[in-house]
Amino acid sequence: MSVTRFGVSLEEELLHALDKYVNENFFSNRSQAIRHLIEKNLVEEKWKCDNIVAGAVTLVYSNRKKEVRMKIADTLLNYGKVTLSTQIFQLNDINCLEIVAVKGPSHKLTELSDKLISIKGIQHGKLAMSKVS
Repeated sequence: MSVTRFGVSLEEELLHALDKYVNENFFSNRSQAIRHLIEKNLVEEKWKCDNIVAGAVTLVYSNRKKEVRMKIADTLLNYGKVTLSTQIFQLNDINCLEIVAVKGPSHKLTELSDKLISIKGIQHGKLAMSKVS
């Protein structure tokens, strides 16, 4: 695939944020990071057409907060048609990683993910999706 060069003008603050993103994600240069961000945005736009997709919601939270686990379980009960499986890993004495395997219309998975990630006590959450052929 051929590559076309073009210039980009950014405010200094935005450039620093881009450089931080490059370093944190181990990109070899800014161009690679910008390509990644554009491709990520294009993939996310495709989900808006409501394809059937499969994916995973990853959640990190403290195992010392039992109400977080209960809220996750309650939320998953309401999305039983799109939830395939869950798995919990103990990361250390305090934190758990929970992976929720999902499949269904992209809007439903995004809705579920948003509800899970917004539960008070969730330290980090992310949804990854792939189109099902």
